[in-house]
Amino acid sequence: MAKRVFLIVLDSFGIGAEPDAPQFGDAGTNTLGAIAGHSAFRGANLGKLGLFNIDGVHCGRPYDRPLGCYARLREASAGKDTTIGHWEIAGLLSPQPLPTFPDGFPQELLDAFTQKTGYQVLCNKPYSGTEVIRDYGEEHLRTGALIVYTSADSVFQIAANEAVVPVEKLYEICAQARELLQGKYGVGRVIARPFVGDKADNFTRTSRRHDFSLVPPADTMLDLLQAAGKATIGVGKIHDIFAGKGVGETIRTSGNTEGLQVTMELAKRDFEGLAFVNLVDFDMLYGHRRDVKGYAAAIAEFDAWLPDFIEQMRPDDILMITADHGCDPSYQKTTDHTREYVPYLIYGPKLSQGVNLGTRYCFGTIANTVCDALGVPVCLAGCSVYDEITR
Repeated sequence: MAKRVFLIVLDSFGIGAEPDAPQFGDAGTNTLGAIAGHSAFRGANLGKLGLFNIDGVHCGRPYDRPLGCYARLREASAGKDTTIGHWEIAGLLSPQPLPTFPDGFPQELLDAFTQKTGYQVLCNKPYSGTEVIRDYGEEHLRTGALIVYTSADSVFQIAANEAVVPVEKLYEICAQARELLQGKYGVGRVIARPFVGDKADNFTRTSRRHDFSLVPPADTMLDLLQAAGKATIGVGKIHDIFAGKGVGETIRTSGNTEGLQVTMELAKRDFEGLAFVNLVDFDMLYGHRRDVKGYAAAIAEFDAWLPDFIEQMRPDDILMITADHGCDPSYQKTTDHTREYVPYLIYGPKLSQGVNLGTRYCFGTIANTVCDALGVPVCLAGCSVYDEITR
């Protein structure tokens, strides 16, 4: 039995279109395939763990004797967003997609928002986060009205300049919006998007983004682990994604680099349970912005970090690496997430090596394996592979 599991989600690191990708408008997408040929890409250490040995991965060179066990996971839920992906990783299926608003939000909802918060609304369309502040930011400065926008994901995003709406006030407004956005309007996330600057040419989003998620409608592995007395440490936006449900300790980060530093520090700490880490920059800074070079360089940073982390691991530790969806930076049809398989790499000093676990249906494979590894009885979506990777 393991003492500590480090589960790292490379947010949006898909490895090829799922069979139903055309239904999502994502035929032929492949996040890994898009970046693997770029000169900035480095993946040797991920390769040693088995990344290029996974079913359906045709880029990179398969490793002769991988140190890790590896699988390709197919999503069972009806969606391709962060909330649904993480919930499924934690063992909770979403058979119905969360609501989206491709034509903007209905006026009755915006009227209720204005009545509750006291703020008028600008935009109310699907929009790129960087373009929306360029196009509406100056009007926001003049009028004080909030920039409300959405995307193909189930999100209600509120952008405000920090000189007009202080960040803590923006968070308060988002919390009020979260109270409104329930039932048929129950989007997965309300997102605070603060920015700075005094004109369109220099408007810049800050790192003080904050997500206000729906509360998961049922227990996840986090709740089961917590009930069993195990630590549940959320790094990055894990607390936000699960609305704090089942998360015992939260460590917020400003991006991938800080997330990796925090994870390394956790490896030096004594605890028994799960460190659940989200590295958001892959998605937020590179996938949605269709930045192939930036995405490749971010993977190179993670790959370079891996050997030192593995060296810090204790005999009873397990490292798991996965993703929550795709966001192919080379795909030009949209700038949204892409419906892709995700990798599942598992390494531990006491685990078997080089086990090809094939293709598994349901990201909940991870939740069940985590709970099995930590000796916690489980009854969640998906099936554990722990027995297949133990010596």
